[in-house]
Amino acid sequence: MQWRWLSQEIPYTGRELHSGWIADTAAIEGDALVAFVGSCEVPLEHMVDMEDVRRGVPIKAARMLHFLAEHFDTDLARTVLRQRLLVCRAAEILNQASAQLVRRDGDDLFVGERKLSVSIATSSPASTLIHLGLNIDPSGAPVPAIGLDELGVPVAEVAKQIMAAYVEELQSVEAAQRKVRGVP
Repeated sequence: MQWRWLSQEIPYTGRELHSGWIADTAAIEGDALVAFVGSCEVPLEHMVDMEDVRRGVPIKAARMLHFLAEHFDTDLARTVLRQRLLVCRAAEILNQASAQLVRRDGDDLFVGERKLSVSIATSSPASTLIHLGLNIDPSGAPVPAIGLDELGVPVAEVAKQIMAAYVEELQSVEAAQRKVRGVP
């Protein structure tokens, strides 16, 4: 799996969460993970989290660090587990980079009662997809939120660490599968 930091700012609207976006934007074929900074404004018609759609609350923040992953299999349960793994690795790295405790609750990250992230996993006919957004400047968020700026976290550096850790973890899982002998 390849990963890449995209240095240009890209606003996230939810339309980016589709098969082929990474290949078209970052010229990476196959399983891939990218990160970039941009505003976040996902209107209800582009949201895939049906709980959020039913609540009628769009996703919004002035600036976020966005991670988009695409895996070319269609097992959504497996990708939800990958999403949780990405969120766990992000929490570990953020806890090393920040003086404040970042805690995970499901697929979300919090500092105290303030929300740091948004996250979703979904599927397309060709692949499964993950979006993880970490607030940088949470202005406009519809819930009490905190951002990486307030935590004093270096955004690009932490993004690269999170991507490398996620890919390394997936490679370790594959290696663990290869090293065992099956039982009758």
